[in-house]
Amino acid sequence: MDAIAILNIILRLVIWFLLTADFRLPNIIIGLCIAVLLPSSYRSPSLLKDWLRVLWEIIVAIPQAYIEAIQIMLRPHNHEEIVRERVKPRRTPGLIFLDIFLITFTPKTIVLKYDEQGWYEVHYVRRRKKMR
Repeated sequence: MDAIAILNIILRLVIWFLLTADFRLPNIIIGLCIAVLLPSSYRSPSLLKDWLRVLWEIIVAIPQAYIEAIQIMLRPHNHEEIVRERVKPRRTPGLIFLDIFLITFTPKTIVLKYDEQGWYEVHYVRRRKKMR
């Protein structure tokens, strides 16, 4: 089993624990069985470097989410826009999930739609610049 397969299993287990919120032994065994038995369909090869980059971006996004939440509370953000963003190349379903999680994790952005042709529709909440 390569490192990417192990990361996919860990991602599936994390999702299982987030859904069930139960860390008792029977649930851990069920989650592990489901994570291993779910079919893996790789559309393109994933590099360990891509996984590590996304995991680092998630770690960096945690303080950014707190900063954005405080900004929204202190100053009004009344301008909204929807932007189409291209999915990065060579993305497996697991990496696409992590990308969507990363975008949606911060309070000012949310992914509205993932297009199978390789696009995200991202909703942004921003401060409107004052016109002089």
